[in-house]
Amino acid sequence: MQHLFMNASALAMTSDVVVYAARLVRTMRRSLELPAGVRVLSILAQSGPLGITELAQADNCSQPTMSAQVAQLVKAGLVAKAPNPTDARGSVISITEAGLKELEEVRARISSTVQERLASSNRTPEEIEAAVSVLRDLVEPAPAPAAAPGPGPRSVTG
Repeated sequence: MQHLFMNASALAMTSDVVVYAARLVRTMRRSLELPAGVRVLSILAQSGPLGITELAQADNCSQPTMSAQVAQLVKAGLVAKAPNPTDARGSVISITEAGLKELEEVRARISSTVQERLASSNRTPEEIEAAVSVLRDLVEPAPAPAAAPGPGPRSVTG
C-alpha cells in the first residue's frame, strides 16, 4: 500500500478532498431542494434521542436556532419532543417513523442523483469503492489499536 507523504502535492490533494466533499453536499442540497431539517433528522437517526443542547452541538448551531428547527420538525411530525427524565427543564428529541421515512426518501433522491452523475463520469466500480473508503476513513474514527498482551499473571512462590 502506498502512503501519502505530506509534500505540497499531498497537501493539495487532501485539501481537495475536503473542498469537493463540501461542494458535493452543497450541490445535493441545492439541486434537490432538500428540507432544512434533514441534517437534524440525520443526526437523530445516527445518534438516537438527544437534548436540544446536544443536538445544537452536533449540528454546530446555537440552541435558539436548534429550538426553532425542532419546533418546525415537531409540527411536521418528523420528530417527537418529550420531557427529559433526568432534567425537568429540558426535553429529549427523537426521530419519528415519519421522520425516518422522510430521511430514507431524501437519501434515495441523493443516491439517485449521485448515481446519475457517476454514470456519466465513466468511473469504475473500483474507483467509486476507493472514494467511498477514503471518505469513510475521514468520517468514522479508526478503531483503537489493541493493547499489547501483558506478561500474564505471575505466580508467587515462597
